[in-house]
Amino acid sequence: MTAARDFGIACDGSAVKEVELRSGELTMSVISWGAVIRDLRPRTGPMADRALVLGLNTLADYETYSPHFGAIAGRVANRIKAGRAKLEGREIALTQNTADGNHLHGGAMGFGRRNWRITRIGSSSVKLALTSPDGEEGYPGTLEVDLLYRLEGGNVITEIEAATDAPTFVNLAQHSYFNLDGGGNIWGHHLQIPAQHMTPTDRALVPTGDVVEVAGTAFDFRTMRTVQSADEPATRYDINYCLVETPRREPAFAARLEGASNGVRLDLKTTEPGLQFYDGGGIDVPVEGLDGSGYGPHSGLCLEAQRWPDAPNHDHFPAIVLRPGETYRQRTEFCFSWPSVPTN
Repeated sequence: MTAARDFGIACDGSAVKEVELRSGELTMSVISWGAVIRDLRPRTGPMADRALVLGLNTLADYETYSPHFGAIAGRVANRIKAGRAKLEGREIALTQNTADGNHLHGGAMGFGRRNWRITRIGSSSVKLALTSPDGEEGYPGTLEVDLLYRLEGGNVITEIEAATDAPTFVNLAQHSYFNLDGGGNIWGHHLQIPAQHMTPTDRALVPTGDVVEVAGTAFDFRTMRTVQSADEPATRYDINYCLVETPRREPAFAARLEGASNGVRLDLKTTEPGLQFYDGGGIDVPVEGLDGSGYGPHSGLCLEAQRWPDAPNHDHFPAIVLRPGETYRQRTEFCFSWPSVPTN
């Protein structure tokens, strides 16, 4: 069995642990703080032993500087306008933790800043759990969350389940930042998202409630193309794509990402009805990342499988209410592949 090693003491005094997982194709490091995927590397191919994700080197760096690198965002990922939402006839007041007074990623101490419990470790998998008490960040009900990370060949499998003792909101997202070139910016990456609609936002990045077609816009990734639009190169991306209207029972293709020139590919499959594409424009980390990398704007991008943002305030969006006796489930698969390296 793989042993957990110390990664520091969190600000709440709890011990943070790190686990390294291996498959035939990948190595991955997970820390209990935020259930963060801290590092992910191929073992073969053109990116052998080079990081595919953005990560930091110390717990202090994560607590001080991390913009949710590799974390699980929740209890509700993304934004809720003004931290206000109605739940079964009563208004819920949530923490307002953005400069413009909205609720983001579960609040100031959302799941991405909590120290999860490691409940099971294997050579290629780790299971973590978190208890979110009634009233945390304003959310009603005690929520019990179980998370499984598992490596299968070149695939990273994420499975999440949650149950509550009172009606509440739940929308969880794995928030890794990817750079398949191992450095530089992501504008030359190629991306495909087979969604015909998106949810446009206001200036504070909160959905307006409209659901519009991507056709004819710089947000159209239905056909594989570079992240930077040739027609509108100044376009910036932090938008939810509408994959389907309700969660699926089994994961389905949601996105394809390829490095600029090395042939490394990520296929994302998920049960979730939405996918947030964020171009990493807000990254500004003043400390070294993995392999001594510097992380500035657009050093990595996010593909966050999720329910649609601000759903409680839009009745026509897929609901994110979880009630006692129900189980929230999500399965998202990050499937990596790359060309073989010729041997002489």
